[in-house]
Amino acid sequence: MATKVKLRKKPISGNRESLYLDFYPPIPHPETGEPTRREFLGMYVDKRQKNAIDKIHKEDPLLIAAQKRQKRENELNKPEVYTAFEKSQLKLKALGETSFVEYFKKMADKRKASNHDNWVSALKYLISFTGGEVKFEDLDVKFFESFKEYLLTVRSNKSEKAKLSQNSAVSYFNKIKAALRQAYKEGYLQVDLNARVAPIEQQETWRDSLTVDEFKRLFTTDCNNNLLKRAALFSGLTGLRFSDIQKLTWGEVEEIDGETYLNFRQKKTTNLQANHPITLSARDLMGPEGNPTYKVFDGLTYSAYQNKHLYQWIGAAGITKDITFHSFRHTYITIQLIKGTDPFFVSRLVGHKNPNTIRVYSRKIDPALREAANKMEL
Repeated sequence: MATKVKLRKKPISGNRESLYLDFYPPIPHPETGEPTRREFLGMYVDKRQKNAIDKIHKEDPLLIAAQKRQKRENELNKPEVYTAFEKSQLKLKALGETSFVEYFKKMADKRKASNHDNWVSALKYLISFTGGEVKFEDLDVKFFESFKEYLLTVRSNKSEKAKLSQNSAVSYFNKIKAALRQAYKEGYLQVDLNARVAPIEQQETWRDSLTVDEFKRLFTTDCNNNLLKRAALFSGLTGLRFSDIQKLTWGEVEEIDGETYLNFRQKKTTNLQANHPITLSARDLMGPEGNPTYKVFDGLTYSAYQNKHLYQWIGAAGITKDITFHSFRHTYITIQLIKGTDPFFVSRLVGHKNPNTIRVYSRKIDPALREAANKMEL
């Protein structure tokens, strides 16, 4: 059945009418794929003028719109009038007119858990920078260099007083680059912008962690919330994140030849961490084995109230460092490196995709650097 295309007007403010094409039967929307009957041309006429003039083109907008209508009807009903090259150009033009912001939002919607939250945060800054709309055809290296500068200077959405941290800017811009890489594969981009745009440089940061002595002190110090204490110490002995400890079930705990292993999918990276070995001390913190579907640390929650118990426990042990729950994971990494564990194996144990991440820790505690510094003692 042939598609009929009619040129119609829609009254809008200021005695103007917006010109649009009306399709029957409906055609798939170029972005959503949903059936649609309208395609607005971004052109207007003034009802008060008999011969409305386009101020930009100095031509009759109705004549231009009629030409667009005829062209659109040809596209839908007479594909044979176009050569293969013309068809490919029409397809490229349609892809180029697709919204990059909407494309990025769809990619964010496919992510899960904390990774989804990071993508949504990146989306918010993209919307703030673009005003919510930018087409693929408008993207180039200059655009993304400007966006990088924006991320490095903009105020954080979490605090009006603080600037967005550089490492957060790194994370958000990497999400943009991932979207560009995928868009190039899918044909939305004719140039591999991801390869042409350099990432934001990671800023090395040092996270507070506990010494072996401080860690042992916490083990012997009472806490108002024993569940929180067991979970924190468990993180320090295994390197697991709060989210992974919170969702860990007994079905993911396996005993092999007297040794305990964890088989679980990490919430942040969604990579399967097979046979993650843990010590007897860590196993003791888990308590008696339960039903495979039951959570090991059932009832563990994250809140300001729980953090209050954590800070009180840290203070009761005589520790004045700025310690959070995540610091126990850093403690595990730091102590492993101090004891000489290869950074590659440490990265495997804590689920880092890139072993270079561990270099942030190893540079701080390199025994060779300490030995060299001590040679200058007076």
